[in-house]
Amino acid sequence: MKPDEIKKLDAYFKRTFKNPSMQVRARPRKSDSAEVYVGEEFLGIIFKDEEDGDYNFSMAILDIDLA
Repeated sequence: MKPDEIKKLDAYFKRTFKNPSMQVRARPRKSDSAEVYVGEEFLGIIFKDEEDGDYNFSMAILDIDLA
């Protein structure tokens, strides 16, 4: 994902979730997606659908997190 896309997504997540500690970061070994964090806690991955230009956010929720 390009740096300007990551910057726009970062602003979107902060604004939408009203949480300035959210961050969208480039992935170390992948260029087709980015990672979402709150502080240092990993939340999920954003993928771009190259065909239509939309973005998909995928977040796994572990059973132990619900207890």
